[in-house]
Amino acid sequence: MKRVYRAASLLQVAHARNVLITAGIQCEVRNQYIAGAMGDLPMMETWPQLYVDDADERFALSALARAAAATTGTPWTCNSCGEQLEPQFTHCWRCGAEYSRADQ
Repeated sequence: MKRVYRAASLLQVAHARNVLITAGIQCEVRNQYIAGAMGDLPMMETWPQLYVDDADERFALSALARAAAATTGTPWTCNSCGEQLEPQFTHCWRCGAEYSRADQ
């Protein structure tokens, strides 16, 4: 197994895990409960870590890089409620309306 991600926050590792699962890559979270050993063990060794099978390493790193890349595009305005939204959103967070090209 290969480590493809590690972070101080379990929330960040859980997000990365969700990205990989969505991409169809099986993964395993390790060190979920070892934070109490910080001080006795090196700090970064106590951080939650995400592992994948050796064969999936390249695909996992690629999926994580795509997820971390800044979304390009222009902000849009919801036709239903007038809310200004960033380009990464496909639905209005305020009213739930779906983005359409007419919203530009």
